[in-house]
Amino acid sequence: PIVLATRPGERTCATVRVEGVDGAVNAAAIDVVAAPGSSLSLAIALDSPAPGAGVVGTRLRVFAGADARVDVAVTQTLDDGWIALDDAGIVLDERARVQLRQTVLGAGRSYTGLDADVRGDDARLDIDTRYLGHAAQQRDFNYVAHQRGRRTVCNLDANGVLAGESEKTLRGTIELVHGCKGSIGSEQETVLLADERVANRTVPVILCDEDDVAGNHGATIGHVAPKQLFYLASRGISPDDAERLFIAAAFEEAAIGAPDERTRAAVARLAAARGIALEEAVA
Repeated sequence: PIVLATRPGERTCATVRVEGVDGAVNAAAIDVVAAPGSSLSLAIALDSPAPGAGVVGTRLRVFAGADARVDVAVTQTLDDGWIALDDAGIVLDERARVQLRQTVLGAGRSYTGLDADVRGDDARLDIDTRYLGHAAQQRDFNYVAHQRGRRTVCNLDANGVLAGESEKTLRGTIELVHGCKGSIGSEQETVLLADERVANRTVPVILCDEDDVAGNHGATIGHVAPKQLFYLASRGISPDDAERLFIAAAFEEAAIGAPDERTRAAVARLAAARGIALEEAVA
């Protein structure tokens, strides 16, 4: 295991990179212990710079002490021959803040799971997931958050583009546990279906055992409007070219938001494998 433990009041950052090993499973167990009042920014990169096939994964455990702040950015840029496993468990103490941003761009099959215990009063958890599916890729997300403390906040936001014959399932469950008075739980997903052949499953769930709370969930899912395709066609852009524009936009956003140059280069490498000259687009 990789253990990242901060001292009270410390502000620091770290990066963990997990690369594919042909014919093998390469996974990292990452334990984060953020002391009271400390701040940690953690970047995790899952990449396959060399050709091959296998499994690449992480098992992340985060304990955020009172008044601690933990920011985690996970970027997955594996080629289609790989399977990605991303598992996270998060515990928040009083007034702790944890922000998790997950960017899923590659891997033939990708499985992402998270279980969070928002137990401290006034704690806050924000999850921001960005994903791309194309060809025959499969995406599976399963998020569960238990809000136990009073006046806690949990936000689950997901935005994705599905193209080709890709499939995606996202299950998001927020449990407002008895006693979590004044808490707010929210789920929102926006999915662009760039091809008629894609399969999308969105399953938002709010479980509530407390009356003095607010729970919200919603999803915006749809294909590109025919009038938009007509507009593009009138300017010489075919439906296939339009789909490539949506995919390129997802890569561009990931490159702009990459935590470091090496991760940005991995995004560009994967985009180039899709025939997208990302370096020119971002420049």
